Amino acid sequence: MALPAARHLTVPDGAWEEVAAWGVATRVSSRVYRPRTADEVAEVFALAAAEGLSVGLRGGGQSIGDASLNAGNVCLDLSGMNGIRAWDPGTGVIEVEPGVTVGRLWRTVIADGWLPPVVPGTMLATLGGCAAANVHGKNHWRAGTIGEHLLEVELALPNGEVRRCRPTENDDLFRAAIGSFGMLGCFTRLTLRCQRVHSGWLRVEPVAVGSFEEAIAVFEERRSAADYLVGWVDGFARGPAAGRGLVHQANHLAAGEDPDPRASLGPAVQRLPGAILGLVPAPLAWRLVRPLLHDPTVRLVNGVKYRLGRVERVHRQSHTKFTFLLNRIPGWERAYGRHGLVQYQSFIPVAHAARVFRAQIALAHEAGVPPYMGIFKRHRPDDFLVSYGVDGFSLGLDFKVTRANRARLPALTARLDRLVIEAGGRFYLAKDSTLTPSSFAPYLAEPRLQRFLALKRSCDPGRLLETNLFRRILGAAGAA
Repeated sequence: MALPAARHLTVPDGAWEEVAAWGVATRVSSRVYRPRTADEVAEVFALAAAEGLSVGLRGGGQSIGDASLNAGNVCLDLSGMNGIRAWDPGTGVIEVEPGVTVGRLWRTVIADGWLPPVVPGTMLATLGGCAAANVHGKNHWRAGTIGEHLLEVELALPNGEVRRCRPTENDDLFRAAIGSFGMLGCFTRLTLRCQRVHSGWLRVEPVAVGSFEEAIAVFEERRSAADYLVGWVDGFARGPAAGRGLVHQANHLAAGEDPDPRASLGPAVQRLPGAILGLVPAPLAWRLVRPLLHDPTVRLVNGVKYRLGRVERVHRQSHTKFTFLLNRIPGWERAYGRHGLVQYQSFIPVAHAARVFRAQIALAHEAGVPPYMGIFKRHRPDDFLVSYGVDGFSLGLDFKVTRANRARLPALTARLDRLVIEAGGRFYLAKDSTLTPSSFAPYLAEPRLQRFLALKRSCDPGRLLETNLFRRILGAAGAA
């Protein structure tokens, strides 16, 4: 496939726009193109190369940090490439374009008794973005990442060549492109195998835990029987009580256990509620939450949540309500105010997890930046070249950014980075906005990162594909 001449463009001219990360804390100005076809993707690549601009890829814009931002250069918004090319309800295999959202995929397959095997916490992410970040869900220790369920991808390289990649064909590029955040090429087609389900309900059991040690024990005891496990952590609990919170175990219903699976898999059950507590319209809820997001109020709410969770009982919950918590309050990120939020998520091996996470919370309070929310999950390693997987646990901490604490956050996250590196842990680049070249440097010596950088030089010798994230964490290594 030859590159088209720039003067023969069919894609509409790009306009300079403000583009923001989901966490709102980072905004840039970029020249935005919205291609509709793979040919138009190639056209934008050619135009950018001719004008000496780099290209950053963007799907649903759900990355909390700067993974989809490309300041002063081209932003290739793929949300318009949103066709579903094929769906086979007999095998559960679906072929989509990269701009198809998780929500649309979900609605397409669930009525036939299937679900995507791995999804993030928002249905607004695109499949191309999920593959580019190689996302995980609340079942990571069991199901792995989304890349482990992709049967095939089509990748458009910066030179206009399109390669078909599978685990058995162009496998090196397959395992490098998934998780590469669009630094090798642009996904133009993805084929995913879904998982069979027999009901739209999950059986959910809450378990109160008093520390990280208790949370880890609950996860390890239950993970062989659970389909999903996720923990909520009270970020205001410190010392021996650090890690206090609630673990939720969810399991699919077995075949025949749901007397009316057609109804439970349908939109009446799976549609997210339009109002919070039946009173507040969901689109307005963030406005009511915003005045409450301050240290004393969050401390109080966390304490009440923990105590109520101790008396919560086993119950049934729809897949959408359990899985897509972020979408239950649309615009949740705006509740944090005009400066937004930063999420710090680290992945630590089992043996060091409790110690490191307790130290992270202590350092956050010492810096005067307490985490307002903590999410705790179990993970496993994988063989993708850019990987965050460990045999261990992750803790995602949400920090509200204010004018007063913005200057303190870099020093805090640098201290948190050192804890992670010393414990042999890893970072989740889909949410990161704070890593520096010095913090990322220890990973560059790994053979698989060197293989990735070699493929980057081979597939993109002119360094056409770049983002703020790529430049920020690689620094001089990226330039080399």
